[in-house]
Amino acid sequence: MLEITLFYIAATIALVATVLAMTRANAIHALIYLIVSLLAVAVIFFLIGAPFAAALEIVIYAGAIMVLFVFDLGLVFLGCVRDISFLALTPVSYTH
Repeated sequence: MLEITLFYIAATIALVATVLAMTRANAIHALIYLIVSLLAVAVIFFLIGAPFAAALEIVIYAGAIMVLFVFDLGLVFLGCVRDISFLALTPVSYTH
C-alpha cells in the first residue's frame, strides 16, 4: 500500500514538474523543474525494483547533463555582457 501511494506521488510530481519545465520562459527555472522531474522518475525506478537504473538516472541525467546545461547557459548569457575585456588572454606584466 505504501509503495503504491509513493508511486502515485512520484508520478504526479514528475508530470507536474515536466509540464512546468516545458512552459517556463526562464531557462534556469525550467532547468530546476527538469531536475525535479528526473529525480521523481528515479524514485519511480527505485519503487519498481530497479535501484541501479535509479542511480544512473540521478548520476547521468540529473548530474552530468544538467551541469553541462548550466555551463551552456552561462556561456549564452556571457554573450549578453557588453564589456568582455576581462576575458582577454593578455599577458600580465609584473614589472613596475
